[in-house]
Order: sequence, then C-alpha cells, then structure tokens
Amino acid sequence: MPRYTKKDFPTHNIRRFLEPGPIVLVSSAHKDQVNIMTMGWHMMMEFSPALIACLISSGNHSFDLIRNSRQCVINIPTVDIAETVVKIGNTSGREIDKFFAFGLTPKPGTHVRAPLIDECYANFECTLADAGWAKEYNVFVFEVVKAHVATSPKLPKTIHYRGDGEFMISGSETKKWRRLFRPGML
Repeated sequence: MPRYTKKDFPTHNIRRFLEPGPIVLVSSAHKDQVNIMTMGWHMMMEFSPALIACLISSGNHSFDLIRNSRQCVINIPTVDIAETVVKIGNTSGREIDKFFAFGLTPKPGTHVRAPLIDECYANFECTLADAGWAKEYNVFVFEVVKAHVATSPKLPKTIHYRGDGEFMISGSETKKWRRLFRPGML
C-alpha cells in the first residue's frame, strides 16, 4: 500500500478533494422569471425517496426563485457543453435570459414548472422536501419526483469542479472491486 508524504493544507480549500459529484445546471421558474445556475455543491441523502441536498447561495438569483416556487430541475451536463456550463456560472439571471443567451433548449417538465434543459444528459424534476437549513446554511433538500436519462452513452463524460478554476472529466468505470461489494454497506 502506498504511503504519502503530506504537508499542511489550507482548510478553506479542502473541497478540492471532496467535491461529491458532477457539476449540474439547476433550472428554476417562478412567476414570469426563469433561470439556470451552475452548481457543484450537492449530495445524495436518500435512495427512496430520492433526496438531494443542494447548497445555493442566498445571493444567487435562483435562491429566491427556488425558495418561492419550491421546485427546480437538476440537469446533468456533459463535457460537450462544458464551456457553456462555466459561462452560465459566470453570469446572473437577473441580467440575462440564460436559455436564450447560451442557446439552450427549455423543455416542459411533467411534474414541475421549471424547464428541463434538452442539451443535458439527464434531468431530475425536484420538489422541495425540506428548507429548514436554507436560512442558516443555504441548503435545500429536494425530492426527485421524475427522472429523465438519455439512453446512451452508458457512461457520459461529466464535468467535476475541483475548486480554484480547475475541473476534471469523469474517468473510466471499473468493476475490479465489485466482488468485494456488499449491497447496503456503501
């Protein structure tokens, strides 16, 4: 087994090692406003019902749209639109229509008013399950009420943010340790 030489590391930057999953695009709608935001801070909380916790800054335009509408769509982009994903994160929906500005196609959901992004590999329609942490921590807990996932490719190349403007692209899949896996333990 490897042994690593280590040095002190700034605690404010440890997220570079802990980012939980791919960057997502969160679409929201309330009254006559529609928005898309780029988000990297989310985590699965439960399998059934499927619950996802999302950190959405209170300064973000989407915060109020989601808090007021109590719903959103979590869209999973792939590396094919990585440049667009980053640019969306660098703009505010208070100032522009991001669907129009970035040439994305809104599609109606079946369970929520927020639009799905057609160019994304997967779209998860969500309703707000718990906003108890939103006031103090900006964390919303959503229940996925409908999931739409592309039939191919089997392993999409998703984008992962490592902090400090650095990104990773999802790598290859392996079943090397599958024989060791015990369902319900991980």
